[in-house]
Amino acid sequence: MIESSAFLAETAPAARIAQLRRVAGATVVVGDGPPGDAWRTAGMARAQLHEVYAVTPDDAAAATGFALALALAAGALPALWVRIEHDERGAGRPYAAGLAELGLPPESLVLVLVPDEPALLRVAADAARCPGLGLVLIESRGRAAGLDLTATRRLMLAAEASGVTVLSVRIGAEPVPSAAATRWGVAAAASQLLTAGAGGDVPGLPAFDVECLRRRGGPAGTRWRVEWNRETRCFDPLDPVTLGSGAGAQPALAGAGLSLAGGGAAARDAPASVRRTG
Repeated sequence: MIESSAFLAETAPAARIAQLRRVAGATVVVGDGPPGDAWRTAGMARAQLHEVYAVTPDDAAAATGFALALALAAGALPALWVRIEHDERGAGRPYAAGLAELGLPPESLVLVLVPDEPALLRVAADAARCPGLGLVLIESRGRAAGLDLTATRRLMLAAEASGVTVLSVRIGAEPVPSAAATRWGVAAAASQLLTAGAGGDVPGLPAFDVECLRRRGGPAGTRWRVEWNRETRCFDPLDPVTLGSGAGAQPALAGAGLSLAGGGAAARDAPASVRRTG
């Protein structure tokens, strides 16, 4: 297993955030966010809370990779990723080489491990108030009862005040009412094969099945199949009919979009919808 201390820094968060602020070297831009499917090129609205739900627990890596790619598309860096120690022991530690494949600069991410859910919420709330950050990624698994309407409202208010984008990645959880501006369901999808000459075809770019489950003040229910292009930092649309069967189709890869040091089952090509709530 190859790890990078730059990716996986876990100590001295205040000093690390100060370093990330210097790396960013740019003023946070706050806007109303792109309409329709413009998120594919511009990411999510800045200074807001958004939720990303893994369609099934096996889609955990896809959901997290999708969230990080959104941050890259929006230029919402540097990023602070907070997760619970128990979850890391069960699911595996993020793999530095996989993060680099997404296009994430190694100096732009700090990973914070906390002992339990109350600590997760405290760290997330403090980080959301730090204008030196571009993104706060909150990873939670299971019910996470503390991420209720009150807690998410506080996160939204902190994001609006600081200009930080907050992405809450929910794994193995049912959607519940929250103050998030948008809610998304994400599953790993089949990637488009690339031709490698005499060596045959090789897996293509990370691909995702995405559904907008909720959009505050706007329509929801739209679905996309997209692949992440790290060179252009945008999501390109894919044809689900072409990829679903026949020539050029391939099973979805485990952890599409984000490698983990631990294991993980292969994801499905046709995910079930996540139930819409609140």
